Amino acid sequence: MGNGFRIGRLAGVYIHIDWSLLIIFFLIAFSLGTGLFPSWHPEWSVMQSWVTALLAAILFFVSVLLHELSHALVGRRHGIDVKRITLFVFGGMAHMESEARYWRGELWMAIVGPITSLAIGVACTTIAVYTMDPGNIDPDNIVRTLAALGTVPTLLLWLGQINILLGIFNLVPGFPLDGGRVLRAVLWGITGDLHRATRWASAAGQAFAWILIASGAAMMLGYRMPVFGTGFVSGLWISLIGWFLNNAALASYRQLQIKTSLEHVPVSSLMQTGFSSAPPNLPVDRFIEEYFLHGDQRGFPIVERGRLIGMVCLEDIRKLDRSTWSSRTVRDIMTPANSLIRIAPQDDVFKALSLLGESKVNQLPVVENEQVRGLMRREDILKWLSLYENTGAGNAVGLGHSR
Repeated sequence: MGNGFRIGRLAGVYIHIDWSLLIIFFLIAFSLGTGLFPSWHPEWSVMQSWVTALLAAILFFVSVLLHELSHALVGRRHGIDVKRITLFVFGGMAHMESEARYWRGELWMAIVGPITSLAIGVACTTIAVYTMDPGNIDPDNIVRTLAALGTVPTLLLWLGQINILLGIFNLVPGFPLDGGRVLRAVLWGITGDLHRATRWASAAGQAFAWILIASGAAMMLGYRMPVFGTGFVSGLWISLIGWFLNNAALASYRQLQIKTSLEHVPVSSLMQTGFSSAPPNLPVDRFIEEYFLHGDQRGFPIVERGRLIGMVCLEDIRKLDRSTWSSRTVRDIMTPANSLIRIAPQDDVFKALSLLGESKVNQLPVVENEQVRGLMRREDILKWLSLYENTGAGNAVGLGHSR
């Protein structure tokens, strides 16, 4: 989920929009603007239906954002730092910098999301009903009741229903849904073993995911499933959600396995100490000939008077026009030290792996007292995991492309 853009910061948490969000935004707006709202209000113009549908889609994702923000704020109170929230095709995700240190923190952080969605749903529904004309409420004629709704009550009624469904769906005890995290917290509290609790919760999540996949396949074949109904498009969407949840459940458990393996391994034990550094005033063409073309090192610390001042990777050279190689220096193209993500020799390797994945680079400078002690490379971590663990490490953590 590295594609997209940042829209701002709320309560100290950066809000990121993934491009895939446009898919579900369009689907929601299209289904409401051409299907649901015209069926509720045949007298509405096309413009009124579409404007209301677009507002509904926007407010839905605002409510998803509030759901995720509640996770972040409660997590912060329990020592779980969340610096970023991403909204994407399947909803939202609060990116935790670390796991909960105790089961109660996990429990409260997990359960507050569904509670927030249910609270939003109940509030919107209550306001919608309160603003209706009592004379237009006919329990025996739902079509007439819906047709009598104004624009705002229509919007609130739909938003209330969808948030209540979202809250209930997230309470399903399948990891990594909120309900699955609640289940893991309870199991963790009972057993005192986070690893075992995660394995059981992940298995529950995979079981629920396969129910969704099977239900979606049956719907695509024309069968009517309880709760879900029928229809090819609806079935395809249910199957895709199941596929996503299955992969997420597997990845979450594998990531815990990797964390358990790496969190006590110091960076100093795996970092490359036989690396080359370069001076800042070297012309780029000489830098390429003398450094890049001799060996497999892909990132070079730039050092001046023994101190790290920047770093140059292959991607930095690719951005430069070849005709300027002889006239530009390494200093011109390097990433300055104050913009580099770095790590210390005493940090654990799991922190290094997480930083490599988040920053999408192939190596990190290992720095102590502004001096480069080594390079922590992605391939060295994966090599260690392949030798000492059988966890499917390469697929478990979002490592992205490399530089």
